[in-house]
Amino acid sequence: MTIHTLFPTQIYVAPLLTKGGAAFTRRLARSCRQVSADDRAGQKWSARRYPGGYTSYNSLPRLQQMLPLFEQLERHIDRHVTRFVKLLDFDLAGRVLTMTDCWLNVMPQQVVHTNHMHPLATVSGTFYVETPPGCAGLKVEDPRLDRYMAAPPRKSPARRANQTWVEFPAHAGHLILFESWLRHEVPPNQSKAQRVSVSFNYAWF
Repeated sequence: MTIHTLFPTQIYVAPLLTKGGAAFTRRLARSCRQVSADDRAGQKWSARRYPGGYTSYNSLPRLQQMLPLFEQLERHIDRHVTRFVKLLDFDLAGRVLTMTDCWLNVMPQQVVHTNHMHPLATVSGTFYVETPPGCAGLKVEDPRLDRYMAAPPRKSPARRANQTWVEFPAHAGHLILFESWLRHEVPPNQSKAQRVSVSFNYAWF
C-alpha cells in the first residue's frame, strides 16, 4: 500500500533575525506605540470597524513607505519571503515579488480578528511585536472545508495534518508566512496586556 500526500498547505514560521532580534523588536514596539497614539483617522475607523482594538489598515496601510524602521522591517522580511517562495516552487523569472501593504494591529483583552483572507495578494504574513502570555495565536482553516461532503467528524485529537483548524502560537520576534488565499483568524486575546503585530502582503503584479 502507498499513501500519497498531495497539495500541501505550506506555512513558514521563523525568528525574524538570528542576531539582534530582541533589540530590533523593542525598537519597533516603541514605534508601534507612537503610530497608534498619533493615528487619529485609524482610531476613528477602528472604533467603528475593529471594536476594542486598533489597526492602521485603513489609514496607514503602507508603513514600510513612511517610516525608516518599518522599511528596515521590510528588508528583513524580504529574505524570508525569498526562502518561502522557493519552497513553494513559484516561477518568478522576470517578475518581482514586493511588499504592497504593511499595517499595524493592536489587540487589547478580548479583541478578536475574525476569519478572513487577503484578496489580490500572493504571500501574506504577520510579524509579532508584543505577545503577552495567554494571547491568541494565528488560527488557520483547512482550505478544503467548504468541499467536505459526507465526511465524519475528526477524531480528538486527530493528527495535526488532518485537523480542520490549527493554531500557531504568537511569539514576539517571530514571523509567519502563508499563501494569501488561506483563511485565518485571531481568536480573542485572553491576556490583560495588548497583543501587537505588523501584518503585510506581497504581490508580483
